[in-house]
Amino acid sequence: MSSSNQHPAATGDSATINASIAELRGLLAAGRISPTELAGTFAARIEAVDPGLNSLISRVEAAAPASTDGPLAGIPYVHKDIFCAKGTRTTCGSRMLADWVAPYDSTVHERLTRSGAVLLGKANMDEFAMGSSNENSHFGAVANPWDAKAVPGGSSGGSAAAVAARLAPFATGTDTGGSIRQPAAYCGVTGIKPTYGRVSRYGMIAYASSFDQGGVIAKSAEDCAIVLGEMAGFDPRDSTSADREVPDYTATLGESIAGLRVGIPRQWFTDALEPAVGDAVTAAIDELRAAGAETVEIDLPDAEIALAAYYLLAPAEASSNLSRFDGVRFGYRCEEPKDLQDLYERTRSEGFGAEVKRRILVGTYALSAGYYDAFYRRAQKARRLVSGHFDRAFGQCDVIAGPVTPSAAFDRGAHSADPAKMYLEDIFTIPVNLAGLPGMSVPAGFVGGRPVGLQLIGRHFDEARLFNVAHQYQQRVDWHRRTPPVAADSSNH
Repeated sequence: MSSSNQHPAATGDSATINASIAELRGLLAAGRISPTELAGTFAARIEAVDPGLNSLISRVEAAAPASTDGPLAGIPYVHKDIFCAKGTRTTCGSRMLADWVAPYDSTVHERLTRSGAVLLGKANMDEFAMGSSNENSHFGAVANPWDAKAVPGGSSGGSAAAVAARLAPFATGTDTGGSIRQPAAYCGVTGIKPTYGRVSRYGMIAYASSFDQGGVIAKSAEDCAIVLGEMAGFDPRDSTSADREVPDYTATLGESIAGLRVGIPRQWFTDALEPAVGDAVTAAIDELRAAGAETVEIDLPDAEIALAAYYLLAPAEASSNLSRFDGVRFGYRCEEPKDLQDLYERTRSEGFGAEVKRRILVGTYALSAGYYDAFYRRAQKARRLVSGHFDRAFGQCDVIAGPVTPSAAFDRGAHSADPAKMYLEDIFTIPVNLAGLPGMSVPAGFVGGRPVGLQLIGRHFDEARLFNVAHQYQQRVDWHRRTPPVAADSSNH
């Protein structure tokens, strides 16, 4: 996108929009900028830049920070539009909830508000978090800030695009099968999916309850560490929330990684991986070696089995979770239904998009009496198999490193007629969700002008180590500081 379509006065000061969260906190603390001015800078930038991206569904008028001394006091951000925030439209990218206003706050929103963060808007997403390209939104596709012809990834594509385009210092996201890591990789930003149970799912509208996990997308590992420290922690309102102490994730960022054992899955560097992407990931691993880490080959077989298991288990859970959208209690309702059956059928047919309906049908089929044992039960066994592979791998290493995706971002529409090919984009991310492990995507270079990511995977609740490794890597490279054309253009004004 060229600067000719932007308003120079509204694109924001380059130093401000590219600043880290720590740097912004310093500016605010020194009184060099006020929270109102900072929010205004990003709000004006959203107005000028986002029409060409479509990364946000709704804008929210920035309120005064709830805290003036919290860790995120005065820092603007955007929510993936799957998190409830009282009084704001919360759509999940669906016609079904296009006009629904949340009557309560999600725990994540409560905690970010308490920390002083300032909400600017709700980010576009694949409908009900089902997708790998952000083409499945009722509110239109999102453009990748690096190349408008490319997808930004999904389902948290709006969040990743907004951070990459410097519309906000950070954004929330959710990751069910790679939906934070894949768009972070495609958009050249940093994203973390924490351990399952680390971040409360209360008020985070469900897709697949045993997989969904909230996380962060930001420019750097340090920024993600600051934000996750505020989001994470036990919540009695979420039965899957882990009652574990949350460490200070920033405290160990500067520690040396000399002697760290990095596992390299041999099965992930095969014909399934585009060679240029493999080269970029290998170069990133070489940087970890140069920082003192040791590498060891490990086995993580059955990626194809993991993919198949996920696309049975997640749709099965979606089939159950989305049954509540029936036109009776809330959300979209068809006009003039003839009877209750007609109300249900037409409301769901008209309210859900094609991908959501596809997954509901697959899930309902897998749960049906004649096929439960053949499909659902076997998929659960495959899930345990995948978890076992990770357990054995972590007997040999401290973290696992590999690709996030088989290729760089693909063109919009490239996989629309072939859902199976679209699902293959998740082959390296889904196993992490099956095992409930923490995973990160860290910018690691470009292929054909489009970003690619390095994936880092840790043991359960070992997010601090992932942040440390990612931060040490980012001290040696500048991929995370590169700005896409839409952001670079503004620096000239």
